Amino acid sequence: METPQHNAGPLAGLKVLELGQLIAGPFAAKTLADFGAEVVKIEPPGAGDPLRKWRLLKDGTSVWWQVQSRNKRSLALDLKDEAAQDIVRRLAAEADVLIENFRPGAMEGWGLAPEALLEINPRLIVLRISGYGQTGPYRDRPGFGVVAEAMGGLRHLTAEPGRVPVRVGVSIGDTLAALHGVIGILLALQHRHASGEGQVIDVALYEAVFNCMESLLPEYSAFGAVRGAAGSALPGIAPSNAYPCSDGGYALIAGNGDSIFKRLMAVIGRDDLASDAALADNAGRVAQVEKIDAAIGAWTASRTVDAVLEALDKAAVPAGRIYTVADIAADPHYAARGMLDKVRMDDGTELTVPGVVPKLSLTPGGHRRNAPLPVGQDTDAVLREVGLTPEQIDALRARGVIGGKA
Repeated sequence: METPQHNAGPLAGLKVLELGQLIAGPFAAKTLADFGAEVVKIEPPGAGDPLRKWRLLKDGTSVWWQVQSRNKRSLALDLKDEAAQDIVRRLAAEADVLIENFRPGAMEGWGLAPEALLEINPRLIVLRISGYGQTGPYRDRPGFGVVAEAMGGLRHLTAEPGRVPVRVGVSIGDTLAALHGVIGILLALQHRHASGEGQVIDVALYEAVFNCMESLLPEYSAFGAVRGAAGSALPGIAPSNAYPCSDGGYALIAGNGDSIFKRLMAVIGRDDLASDAALADNAGRVAQVEKIDAAIGAWTASRTVDAVLEALDKAAVPAGRIYTVADIAADPHYAARGMLDKVRMDDGTELTVPGVVPKLSLTPGGHRRNAPLPVGQDTDAVLREVGLTPEQIDALRARGVIGGKA
């Protein structure tokens, strides 16, 4: 079993204050924490971040929490209280980065507008993640990832033609926004290194999704083309599809490179298609994609997924199977790449969690501490670090402003 890694990471010494909850803001902070940033997560006293109770629970806490909040400390504060807001100002005065993903206006309502925080700490970098951004006519609408995925253009494409568009099975809109936020933070840190100035980063969930929509908009602008759902195929690129096999599974085959296509046709015994001049480039293949898919499908239908993949691997044709999480957990490549990280929980049990991405050769990220289990586990320690006395801490706890055990 692997033990938590103690490499400091490239972001060692970077102080991050996380004021968000659920997915987008916390995922951004988690990514920074994986690479050494010191993250203090602020949660409401009592229940804490709702993610603690999402999906499957172990001893009352979501196992997802162990991934999303690893390498963080928990500070329980009621942000609606003026004393708690003053604590945030103290923390922000010493922080490098503040991350929040509340609805626009919430921070301002608490007296914690970025402009006010930048007056206290001009070097502070503030990441704001919201459904629609901090400006524009939709800024005040509540926005969750599923709505952003639809508005960003993704949901329209994820369906079989003529069927109801389906959602991606994970909160991809939130995660894309978080990763864009991390990129923004790293860019802002580079600017601060040169100028000494902090700044505000405005990330909208729908824009993060839209940024990944490839040629969708220019195709509409140039040709009036509205790309629609195409099921398992990739419109305009051929052949690239999921093909049924004899054992009930599917083989994903991407034979869309010109030389790859010829090798694929040779494997399936269709030299006539490999030598057809009309199919020598992608445009020609797209025009006859139904014929090509039918030929590939006829070949895969008489073979198991394993047999298909073995034959295509020998011919250097990109292909793969559809993985379940059970396949992932048993896969030797995942294990060899350190993507099945086994960690020891506070109760002594072992849990397998995703490894850290990306992989840096000199300063890799790692699992340094488990997610905080009690809400406000580190409240007293964090408050002492910003100058509060034990008496002040006790008084705040008595008023319900802070949580966590003394």
